[in-house]
Amino acid sequence: MSSSTLPSQSVPIIETRRLLMRGYRPDDYAAYLAMWQHPDYYRYLSPKPLPAEEVWKMLLRSAGHWALMGYGFWAVEEKATGQFIGTVGFADLKRNIEPPIGDAPEIGWVLAPNVHGRGYASEAVHAAIAWGMEHFGPVRTVCIIHPDNEPSLRVATKFGYREYARTTYNGDPIVMLERPQLTAVV
Repeated sequence: MSSSTLPSQSVPIIETRRLLMRGYRPDDYAAYLAMWQHPDYYRYLSPKPLPAEEVWKMLLRSAGHWALMGYGFWAVEEKATGQFIGTVGFADLKRNIEPPIGDAPEIGWVLAPNVHGRGYASEAVHAAIAWGMEHFGPVRTVCIIHPDNEPSLRVATKFGYREYARTTYNGDPIVMLERPQLTAVV
């Protein structure tokens, strides 16, 4: 196996009916970079496409988060095609945001525009929350979503996240949502 395809040994692998959630590999970089160049991917995350260097740093940050914290973001792969299609997971990003997030695990997800509308976000979030229940126990989790990102707000609501604040983060409006504790997922 070449170093470009080595799987991460420290990241748990989760399989759903249509998705494989796994650690990032170096060969995910090209697809991840292409996603970050697409306006429908980054429009709620960044005012412009991320440069190649920043995308690589995000990939490395995701891998390092697992090593340091025991949790992080999974690379999401579509089983039918074997293609890297996005990311989902939990993080502790030490955001400078008011009100503060504190130690609550922050869940997030973003998928390639070409797979939007297929229910993959719900499938991946459901699997991540189920993993979180086993890993974190019954704790409060949070997420932040741009108020115009209606599809993500619907996914968050579907899994029990409720708005508790509106603020700005890096100059953009943000809805802060919380799930009081990771209880059974529907």
